Amino acid sequence: MAKKAGVRVWPTLRYRDASAAIDFLVRAFGFEKGVVHRGETPGSVAHAELRWPGGGGVMLGSARDDSVIAELPPGTGSVYVMVDDPAALLERAKAAGATVVQGLTQEDHGSRGFTVRDPEGVYWTFGTYAGA
Repeated sequence: MAKKAGVRVWPTLRYRDASAAIDFLVRAFGFEKGVVHRGETPGSVAHAELRWPGGGGVMLGSARDDSVIAELPPGTGSVYVMVDDPAALLERAKAAGATVVQGLTQEDHGSRGFTVRDPEGVYWTFGTYAGA
């Protein structure tokens, strides 16, 4: 198999209403739709990739009994995303209806960021920390 350059870690999430989750993540946080493969059930999503403008992204789909991660309850998880301007993104997320868990905070390790929950309960932290 040929090596492919780029991001090598993609969090995966299950949602009860993956179509609504995709719309929310694009509107609230600025993810960009990559691919969306519809499932067999009307309105379901078999597989979707949302790209982060700074690189990487998340994969998600509708909760299904035949999934290898079927035991993971829909709407659970926590994702950290590095951003340059967390204050502006926080306002965008609030305007889209994200639930603020922790407002804009300066952390001891130097990051400035915030944490919100999406409508199904996934925690999203956005901050300036880019790793050591």
